[in-house]
Amino acid sequence: MNKKSFGNRILTSPYIVWSAIFIIVPLIIMVYYALTDANGVFTLSNIAGIGKYKKAFGLSILYAVIATIITLLLAYPMAYFMTKMKISSQRMIMMIVMLPMWMNFLIRTYSWITILANTGIINTFLKSIGLAPLKLINTPGAVILGMVYDFIPYMILPIYSVMSKIDNSLLEASSDLGSNSFSKLRRVILPLSMPGVISGITMVFVPCVSTFYISQKLGGNKTLLIGDAIEYLFNIGPDFYNVASALSLVLMLLILLSLAIMNRFSDDDEGGVII
Repeated sequence: MNKKSFGNRILTSPYIVWSAIFIIVPLIIMVYYALTDANGVFTLSNIAGIGKYKKAFGLSILYAVIATIITLLLAYPMAYFMTKMKISSQRMIMMIVMLPMWMNFLIRTYSWITILANTGIINTFLKSIGLAPLKLINTPGAVILGMVYDFIPYMILPIYSVMSKIDNSLLEASSDLGSNSFSKLRRVILPLSMPGVISGITMVFVPCVSTFYISQKLGGNKTLLIGDAIEYLFNIGPDFYNVASALSLVLMLLILLSLAIMNRFSDDDEGGVII
């Protein structure tokens, strides 16, 4: 073994230890609980019994898809116009985009309660001008709004990162060939920015489909997502750890499947999602 190889192993060993402790070991524990009963005997009943939670799975996927689409529709034009600004303006907008990420996730979610509540800012304003208050909190729309707000930076950043690296000479060449603004967007910018779009979709969809706190605070007891079901089962007690682990295992497989699909449409050399 040469010195360089030995040095590389020394440098990578902390990462390997960290991965083993905080990633591999928890996964092994989760799989063990998912495939055993309360007595530690191997069983598939936990996996077979998750059918009763199919509505929670369906809602989680539906809300995550809707939130991801809305986030993409908002983030893509914003990232595009950011690349057209001066460098100083780009940095300022980037700081504004990242500013909410510096605050605690719980605080960001709670802030929407004060805005959407029956006595919140919006309904207080509507009452002041003589209009009837709206039912905004504890609705599916409030949950999706919370997802979009909390995770939109994860869509903007990868798209902007890829767009900012597009060679302007390509845009100039397309103009010389007679392309208008829409044609340049469709034929040049959109195809070249797809790696960022794929990465953004993945980075938003994965936390959306597994979230639980947003649905609890903004959806009330009317919205039960799969993350809520898992958290509820773990909080009940050790007797439900096996079922909760089975749900977590299925959710993890669902996420891995989503990542695999996204990876099929990404370019490994241009910032796509690698699994």
